[in-house]
Amino acid sequence: MKQVLSQQEIDSLLQAVESGEIDAAGIDEQEQEKNKVKSYDFRRPARLSKEYITTLNMIFEEFAKIIGNILSTQIRTNVDVKLASIEQVSFDEFVHSVPRFTLMGLFRSAPLEGTQIIELNPQLCLQLVDLLCGSSEIRKNDEVMSKNSFTDIEMAILEEILTNFSQSFELAWRDVVDLKVKIDSTETNPQILQTMSPNEPVVLVTLTVELHGVKTFINVCVPYIFFEGILEKLSLRNWFHSEKETDHTDSGKLEKSLHSAPVNMEVLLGETVMTLENFLQLELGDIIPLDGKTSDPLVLSVEELPRYFVKPGLKGKNMAVEVLQYIGGETDE
Repeated sequence: MKQVLSQQEIDSLLQAVESGEIDAAGIDEQEQEKNKVKSYDFRRPARLSKEYITTLNMIFEEFAKIIGNILSTQIRTNVDVKLASIEQVSFDEFVHSVPRFTLMGLFRSAPLEGTQIIELNPQLCLQLVDLLCGSSEIRKNDEVMSKNSFTDIEMAILEEILTNFSQSFELAWRDVVDLKVKIDSTETNPQILQTMSPNEPVVLVTLTVELHGVKTFINVCVPYIFFEGILEKLSLRNWFHSEKETDHTDSGKLEKSLHSAPVNMEVLLGETVMTLENFLQLELGDIIPLDGKTSDPLVLSVEELPRYFVKPGLKGKNMAVEVLQYIGGETDE
């Protein structure tokens, strides 16, 4: 209900304006600002609040960390992957923001709706393929730009990388929702994508990848429909409240009891790819060249999770490894 001023109150206000106690110009500016019409771009509707975007930042920072560890393990050198930005754009804007020739993995994450897309910059794709095949040279930008298709061998390697990235997507969301990710298909031409309407709102996550001094990008396109069923779980209040509810009374006893628990540790000597014909012709005494050099560090996995770079050797009569570095370049706690 609006307040009605008495004549005495009106006279007092007029006197205050005349004496300079109240700035009339300031009142007019505040009123104009209040009534000012703000522009709204219906082609780029902002569907997620800043609070939800903050939560997504934490999730995709974890996603970047997992990817960095996986790539570091596969190519046996440190790969720096960082979250660069999270934007709300239309699907059409995403399509026109990526190269005409690129690698895209289209996947679904049950039980949530929609198709998500992981896009790997072609320069990153070729760099990873070369390193995994034993080459240490970096292709020139002109060579990358002139390429318009991947070979069968390149696609086989890249599809394996996409599978690992989709599993990383599962892990990054595990504190919010249990996902079962399945890759539906791979594409190299973004212009033929028909998974969403052009104006459908999506969240575009951009990661930077720095490898051997070369910076490239990974994009993750997630439609808004993916988030509709979990908006409450993305609330910061719910996020931190669930953490506070954790019972830590017996955490000390639990940690102490785990000290004597056995864990399985494995060291991967190397990998290689061969044709089925060569495999069927293998005989005793045949030598199989592996993908790594004798000077390359090996990967030590703990319960099937890559954890350390190690160097093989002997201790007494037993084979042994020397720990060189925690994967990711951080101190293991």
